[in-house]
Amino acid sequence: MTQLCLLLLLALGPAAIPRARGACPVPADLKQADGTRTCAKLYDKSDPYYENCCKGAELALQPGADLPYLPSDWANTASSLVVGQRCELTVWSLPGKAGKTRKFSAGSYPRLEEYRKGILGDWSNAISGVYCKCN
Repeated sequence: MTQLCLLLLLALGPAAIPRARGACPVPADLKQADGTRTCAKLYDKSDPYYENCCKGAELALQPGADLPYLPSDWANTASSLVVGQRCELTVWSLPGKAGKTRKFSAGSYPRLEEYRKGILGDWSNAISGVYCKCN
């Protein structure tokens, strides 16, 4: 009986486990059409269902991007993000690199609601400044 359960788990496992990455690109895929590296991408759409995250408008950040003030249509708008391989994205909650700060290492972050910003807040719709660096 145990072998049958194990066999069923192996067969159904990948289909039964939700994809934590959702619709977000793999960090290794963050490249421009000409093949140059993209440090990170911010997205304005998030959703309780991971497959609906990392959609909508996107803001691509090149290595070395230093934006203490995000463009007005992006201030406090990002709700999903992806950081490229061997890159790190530092974000601030207030313009001018002020307020709370957090570093995101390489990976997909489909729901910024899941990342705490102090006791009562989270990072969804709370990013006002960014710095992105790659090795």
